[in-house]
Amino acid sequence: MKNIGIAIAAPAGYALDDAALARGIARLEAQGCIVHNYYDSSAIFQRFAATDDGRLAQLDTAAADPDCQLVVMLRGQYGMSRILPRIDFRKMADSGKLFVGYSDITAFHMGLYQATGQISFAGPMLNGDFARDEPSEYTMSQFWDCLRGPTHTVRGTAAGNPLVDVEGTLWGGNLAMVNHLLGTPFWPQVDGGILFLEDIGEHPYRVERMLLQLHFAGVLARQKAIVLGDFSGYRLSPADNGYDFDAMLAFIRATVPVPVLTGLPFGHIKDLCTLPFGAQAHLLSDAEGFDLTVSGYPTLP
Repeated sequence: MKNIGIAIAAPAGYALDDAALARGIARLEAQGCIVHNYYDSSAIFQRFAATDDGRLAQLDTAAADPDCQLVVMLRGQYGMSRILPRIDFRKMADSGKLFVGYSDITAFHMGLYQATGQISFAGPMLNGDFARDEPSEYTMSQFWDCLRGPTHTVRGTAAGNPLVDVEGTLWGGNLAMVNHLLGTPFWPQVDGGILFLEDIGEHPYRVERMLLQLHFAGVLARQKAIVLGDFSGYRLSPADNGYDFDAMLAFIRATVPVPVLTGLPFGHIKDLCTLPFGAQAHLLSDAEGFDLTVSGYPTLP
């Protein structure tokens, strides 16, 4: 993607390794991109990439950069919630930029869509994806293929998925962040949608509890389907007594009145797909897996 301008902003956590940061920028430049880095490691404040004012300024400056078409977030971790009420989402949407990130950045996607209806992208970030020692070919091809458009397909494979053929608005992201915004001004009311979810380091009972919160609030019943990505990084104990992710999943499937699928290659993993938050999606599954095809989203010129 030669001559594509990419702005790097850090509205949440900071880069743990400056060498990796430089490697990620160099990798984008080697692909012909022109990188404008608005993250400054000297401005780190506590666990954040900068103070709240500083991180908001990074986002504003990246969105205002006339030479950039993409804003790729540095990393997730935590911090977006602290600046969410101060983000001018109309200005973000009117900038015409394509915003990319996941994890904590889910809050940005949700707030942007709720306020403006603008589509953004749940996809790779500089720190954990472009800066890897050995980047994933799958992640890179998914990213560029999606942004080129006009349609994009993600293949998922997992045993035991129900047969599904539905269409709806694609939305979701990190489960903890989705739950976090329930009942707030940043919650997008999506009916008849396809909800995708992932998380890291959350024990299955915590995943169940968050899913039940969405269920009790009536959110899940209003969707066409729920598609689960990666849920890893947790540890079971003898006290779980046979209760694991599969047991949790069986309970959720028996409780929630919409189909629940697994196997989406999305989450805190090396091989990460890219998903346009707010795009129209067609989910078609069979005994072998599923195809999630999205359309009607903004692309690179």
